[in-house]
Amino acid sequence: MIITPPLKKIMLALLLAGAAAAPAVAQVSININLAPPQPQYEAVPVLAPAQVWAPGYWAWTGERHVWVRGHAIQKREGYRWAPDRWEQRGNAYYRQPGAWVRDANYVYVKDKKDKKDKYEKHDKHNDKRHGNGHGKGHGDRD
Repeated sequence: MIITPPLKKIMLALLLAGAAAAPAVAQVSININLAPPQPQYEAVPVLAPAQVWAPGYWAWTGERHVWVRGHAIQKREGYRWAPDRWEQRGNAYYRQPGAWVRDANYVYVKDKKDKKDKYEKHDKHNDKRHGNGHGKGHGDRD
């Protein structure tokens, strides 16, 4: 079969179009045969009430494992933080990144606001009306 110049152009265009589209659907899976070291101990600092601790983990640089320190993250109501972890499948290790997962044991608790007695609250306007000596009230005359 003889390939003519117009046919070469069409084939080349199809080949380039397929190569450009391939990375969009391709998934990268890295097979690491070296187990990560044991997690390092980290002292968890005192956190604000709206924060939780995301523990550190071992990351893979392409050549070796490096420790990524833990850090505080904003709390999500009804969720818990599942930390980064490594899973062994056969002879290979795969890192599962940390993520928020719904907490099945979570119970929503509504904050009760303190009810204030409506008669305890006084402002300048009320004080003047009741004639407490701060200005002219209903009973004060010039």
